[in-house]
Amino acid sequence: MTSTLQPAGSTEAVKRPGRWLALGVLVLAVLLVAVDATVLGLATPYISEDLEPTGTQLLWIGDVYSFVIAGLLVSMGSLGDRIGRKRILLLGATAFGAISVLNAYATTPELMIVARALLGVAGATLMPATLALIRNLFHDPRERSLAVGIWGAAASAGTAMGPILGGFLLEHFWWGSVFLINLPVMAVLVLVGVRMLPESRNPSPGPWDLVSVALSLLGMVGLVYAVKEAAAHGVTWTTAAAGLLGAAALYGFVRRQLTLPVPLLDMRLFRHRGFSGAVLADLLTILGLSGLVFFLSQYLQLVQGRRPFEAGLAELPAALGAVAAGLLAGRAARRFSVRSVVSGGLAAIGLALAALTVIGQSTGYPLLGTALLVVGLGAGFSFTVTADVILSSVPKDQAGAASAVSETAYELGAALGIAVLGSIVTGVYRDFTGPAGTPPAARESLGGAVEAATRMPADTAVPMLEAARQSFVDGLTLAAGAGAAVLLAASAAAWHMLRDERLQTHP
Repeated sequence: MTSTLQPAGSTEAVKRPGRWLALGVLVLAVLLVAVDATVLGLATPYISEDLEPTGTQLLWIGDVYSFVIAGLLVSMGSLGDRIGRKRILLLGATAFGAISVLNAYATTPELMIVARALLGVAGATLMPATLALIRNLFHDPRERSLAVGIWGAAASAGTAMGPILGGFLLEHFWWGSVFLINLPVMAVLVLVGVRMLPESRNPSPGPWDLVSVALSLLGMVGLVYAVKEAAAHGVTWTTAAAGLLGAAALYGFVRRQLTLPVPLLDMRLFRHRGFSGAVLADLLTILGLSGLVFFLSQYLQLVQGRRPFEAGLAELPAALGAVAAGLLAGRAARRFSVRSVVSGGLAAIGLALAALTVIGQSTGYPLLGTALLVVGLGAGFSFTVTADVILSSVPKDQAGAASAVSETAYELGAALGIAVLGSIVTGVYRDFTGPAGTPPAARESLGGAVEAATRMPADTAVPMLEAARQSFVDGLTLAAGAGAAVLLAASAAAWHMLRDERLQTHP
C-alpha cells in the first residue's frame, strides 16, 4: 500500500487518519532495537560458556553490531529517502527477524560474529526510517513534538527493558531466547505496517552513490575500531593504521559529497546552527553517559552482588524519568526555549553524574536511584528536543539522511564514551594491589577477578576481591567525574549554539 503525501499545508496532511496507530508501529521498531542493544551484555557469559570463543572473538561478538550499524546509518537513511522509507523499514524489519534466528542458533563463534554483523545491517535500516516517517506523518508541529517524545520514550523504555527482560529470560531459558523475542514483535510490525504506514520518499532522489557508501562504511568502522582497540589495548600500529584509514575515508566522503550534484548526505545541513548544535549535543551527551552506563551494570552485579534481573530493575528510574520528560519536552521547549530545555537537561545529567563520584561499595540505593532518575529526566528533555530540532531543520525529502546523522552521532558518541571513559575505569582497576597469588586474569576485569576467586583459597580470594572491587569503584567514580565534565561542557555548547532556535508552532 503506497499513499502519496499531500502538501504540508493541507488538512489531510496535517491530520492524517491513522497517524497515531502508525506511530505505534514505529514505536515497536525502536523498542526492539533498543532492547536488542542491551540484552547481549547479559547473555555474553552464557555465550562464552557455550561457544567457547577466544578473547578476540568475544570482542568481535560484542562490537561488530555497533561497527556495522555506525558505518551504514547514513547510507541506509539516504537509501530510504530514495526508494521509500516504508519499504526499507519493512524490508529491514523482516531481515532483522530472520537474522535473529541465526543469532539464536549460532553454533560457532565465527557464525555468531557473522550473524551479529548481518543484524547490524538490518538494524541500520530501522532507526533513521522510523524518525523520518514521523516527520512525514505529523505535519502539525505540536503533534510532531509529542510523537517524537513518544518515539524517544520508547527508546528509553527499551533500553531499560533489555536488562530486565534479558535477566528474566536468562534465568529461565537458554541464551538464544534473548534473540528469539524479536520474532513476534517484528511479525506484528510488518503485518500492521504494510497497511498503516504511508510511503514517502524524495521525489528527485538522484542515484545512490556506492563509492560514498563504501567511504562512509570504511571511515566509521575504521574510526570506531581504532578508538575501541586503543582504549582496550593501547595504541599499536594496527590501531593507528585503522584510525588513519578511517579518517582518510571520512575526509574523502565529505569531499565527495561536496562535489556530487545529488549527494548521499547534503553537507549544507551543517550550515544550520540548530542542526549542528543538536547533533553535537547528542554526541557529547552519549559520550559522557555511555561509559558510565556500561560499567554501572557491572557495579550493581559484581560489586553489590545483585542478580541480572534485580540489576535491571535497579536501573529502571532512568527509563521512567526519560519517558516522563520525553512526553513533556515539546511543551516545555515552547513555553521556555529550546536552548534552556536542552542545556538545562544536560546540566542536570552532569550534576547527577557528579553526585555519583561519592559512591562506594556499599552505597545505598536512594542515592543511586535518585541519580538515575535525574539522568533519565535530563536525557528525556534533551534528546527529545534535539530530535525535534533536527527534523524541523531540514526539508521533508531529506528527513531520512538527517535522522541518520543524528543516529550516527549517537553511535559514535557511544563508541567514544565506552572507549575513553572505559579506559579510565580499566586503567585504574588494573593497578589494584592484591595479595600474593593474585592471578593475571583477575587484573583484566572485575568479572575475571570474580571468576578467578572461585578457584582460590578463601584466605586469598576474599582480600583479592575486596581490593579489586574497591579499585573498580575508584575507576567508576573517576569516570563519573569525567562524564560530568563532558555533560556540563555540552550544556554550555548547547546554550550557545541553540540560542536562536525555536520549535515550530504552525504547519
